[in-house]
Amino acid sequence: MADIPVLPLAVVARELERFRAAAPLVHVLTNEVVQEISANVLLAAGASPAMVVARQEVRAFTPMAGALLINVGTLHEQRLESMRQAVATAKLAGVPWTLDPVAVGVLAYRTEACRALLAQGPAAIRGNPSEILALAGLAGGGRGVDSTVGSEAAVEAAIALARASGAVVAVTGETDYISDGARSWATPWGDPIMTRVVGTGCALSALVAGFTAQAPDRLDAVAAACAVAGLCGARAAAKAEGPGSFKWNFLDALYRLQPAELLAGEIGV
Repeated sequence: MADIPVLPLAVVARELERFRAAAPLVHVLTNEVVQEISANVLLAAGASPAMVVARQEVRAFTPMAGALLINVGTLHEQRLESMRQAVATAKLAGVPWTLDPVAVGVLAYRTEACRALLAQGPAAIRGNPSEILALAGLAGGGRGVDSTVGSEAAVEAAIALARASGAVVAVTGETDYISDGARSWATPWGDPIMTRVVGTGCALSALVAGFTAQAPDRLDAVAAACAVAGLCGARAAAKAEGPGSFKWNFLDALYRLQPAELLAGEIGV
């Protein structure tokens, strides 16, 4: 999609500085497989994660947070009820929430749950191409949690979904495309090794949620989160010997990334 401009590094720098100054508390309702990496990504980038999952507690806790993430990766009845209550409370409290529709379109239970959650007005949606296509009501082409199509194939679906839902939609892949339905950005950074470490996409969704906290421009905020993850992923890949060392280099890169180097255009390793 050559007509979608690349997000300027000056915008990434501005949003990163704003995010770190806010140091948001992010309420993370995610799947059990990715809790550790999601928490560490948020901490390394400059936020505070909290994973309050009991349905008896989410209504009390969600208003304390700056943002909420709903990730349906390991969905079950009790977790879904907690998610519903957290979303309802977030809406009342004005807390922006992000939906990660893991494997939507592959299994009926999670697909129905995500469609119901979508009607509750997320601030942002982050998914792979198959998930975004399916959530938009189109053929997805997914294989479990994996996408079998490239991100460019889902750009129009992302734009349409943004218009229909009012959310900022990020479809992520080799290049990420982010749209609010009227404006769009591309973030072309990252490395293929990121797909070899479980939870990098889900952790990005947590980062997206964090960046929406107190964001005056949600499109810029979500796109900046994608850019930060991609830029740090590329830096980590250049130093890593494999998936194991990539993970720790990725966390270090998130911790060390500075707005000043982005403003100077210093995006190499």
